Amino acid sequence: MNETLPPCPECSGTYTYEMGALLVCPECGHEWSLASPESQGDAAGSKVIKDSVGNVLADGDTVTVIKGLKVKGSPSGIKAGTKVRNIRLVEGVDGHDIDCKIDGFGPMQLKSSVVRKA
Repeated sequence: MNETLPPCPECSGTYTYEMGALLVCPECGHEWSLASPESQGDAAGSKVIKDSVGNVLADGDTVTVIKGLKVKGSPSGIKAGTKVRNIRLVEGVDGHDIDCKIDGFGPMQLKSSVVRKA
């Protein structure tokens, strides 16, 4: 039965099995649809992150903050128009998907909805 089922797109495990309409990998616990395992595996590996106007962001891009942001512990915050260089895309917490270092503030995470690609 395993000869006809594709390997797991996450860990490449060969012991996949069917559970209803899904395929399941017992090694890593990943579940995916039988209809299109290749397309879902690619989408999970490379999540597309877009800025506030719809431009696709990539690691190393330079972005501009489009609105003033309050920062805990800072009296002034980050002003609109601040350029942030060399961003790194991450799967952050609460929608914070950009990891960066801002001059004067240090390392922090930003939401892609408050930046525009420069």
